[in-house]
Amino acid sequence: MPLIALTGGIASGKSTIARRLAEHGAVIVDADQIVRDVQAPGTPVLQQIAETFGADVITADGALDRAALGAKVFGDPVLLQQLNAIVHPAVRAESQRRFESALAADPSAVIVYDVPLLVEARVDDPWDTIVVAHAPADVRRRRLVALRGMDESAAQARIEAQVSDEKRLAIADIVIDTSGTLTDTIAQTDALWERIHPR
Repeated sequence: MPLIALTGGIASGKSTIARRLAEHGAVIVDADQIVRDVQAPGTPVLQQIAETFGADVITADGALDRAALGAKVFGDPVLLQQLNAIVHPAVRAESQRRFESALAADPSAVIVYDVPLLVEARVDDPWDTIVVAHAPADVRRRRLVALRGMDESAAQARIEAQVSDEKRLAIADIVIDTSGTLTDTIAQTDALWERIHPR
């Protein structure tokens, strides 16, 4: 079972690569979706977040108020570390459960873990291949402004809050350069599939 870690900075084109790999037949395990799932109403993780950060990070209907929580932890390394200590172990356990479930369903599956915080949280796990989606910061900043409606300063702040490109590239087995056209990115992803897919 090839276990591939796919990472990249915000607006790096990582989701495009994941979608293309899924079209080829890869099983995509989405770390962001797991985070949402383990923080759903009624979960131990959400309860711990409320106890640690206050009831004001929970909406009236019992869900996590992501904006309120984000406002508290963004730019505060101590609070962010507290949040990560609650969330990361739950995400790790659930992702492992999903890997094993996919393998049980199809022993020859290619499993791709789509994970933004690989460098920060999971870099030492036993991945077969680490793939980094990469575009220069100025390209990603323009995408955030054009595609997500952010202003320049907010886009820059989001990029700077993440681990540096240098650290991400240093762990890569394969880099997919997403700074060109969509066609270029798809072609590189197709070549990646040929490399990782067992015959």
